[in-house]
Amino acid sequence: MIDIFLKAVAGILIAVILTLTLAKNGKDTAVVLVLGVCAMIILGAMKYLEPVVQFFNRLQSLGKLNEQMLSVLIKATGIGILSEIAGTVCSDSGNAALGKSLQIMATAVILWISIPVMSELLSLVEGILNAV
Repeated sequence: MIDIFLKAVAGILIAVILTLTLAKNGKDTAVVLVLGVCAMIILGAMKYLEPVVQFFNRLQSLGKLNEQMLSVLIKATGIGILSEIAGTVCSDSGNAALGKSLQIMATAVILWISIPVMSELLSLVEGILNAV
């Protein structure tokens, strides 16, 4: 599995050199190259995330955890990673305001999908306070 990481590092370094070269002629091609390399890196990262998802599934079955709670964690992590990458690409292409706006939107979405977890936590706290 480490070979995927090493290939990704090599690909990124080559992409950086190509991007610097292409940026002199036109930024559009360089941005497309960066987006393509980012997509390939994300696909490569999926190989590393498969065991993590399997671990979460095992944790869920052993601990009798609510499936929705783990689903929120996985979704929030994915949203955070994607928004970070997309925001950085926006910033690098000269659209820092769009990148920051995207990250703010991602934070709002993460909070929105976390409402069931926060509701469950609130119910637990209320139950503890009522028992005292």
